[in-house]
Amino acid sequence: MIQVKFNMEPGCEDLKPAKAHFDDAAFDLRSRVDMVAQPGKVALVPTGLHLELPVGYEAQVRPRSGLALKHQIGVLNSPGTIDAGYRGEVCSILFNFGETPFEIKRGDRISQMVIAALPEVELTEAADLSETGRGAGGFGSTGKK
Repeated sequence: MIQVKFNMEPGCEDLKPAKAHFDDAAFDLRSRVDMVAQPGKVALVPTGLHLELPVGYEAQVRPRSGLALKHQIGVLNSPGTIDAGYRGEVCSILFNFGETPFEIKRGDRISQMVIAALPEVELTEAADLSETGRGAGGFGSTGKK
């Protein structure tokens, strides 16, 4: 088990990230402010959380399925990556895909965070790449003739 240090903005101790169930993959993130996400607009929602991730790990900020289904609220850059070197406040970039304003209250669960290990990767420049059945096909090309 890895340990990830964190602290909260002053006055936000009640908003600490937590898992709803012991076997959940993600920690719930909560809004530290009251605000409204307007239809078709982006809302930057602060959580009061600061992290100290170990090198070789990232935190991924993801949408909550209930907010997506019931209110058409998503995380715009999903998953949003928090790098190990970042010490600023974790915020969620929410987008209201719906047609009505969405009210966010302080303490509302607005996104979720997964801590993930990163493999060590070395990019190696090469003049040629191996051939595959797919080749350069992309953007909906699979299954198209």
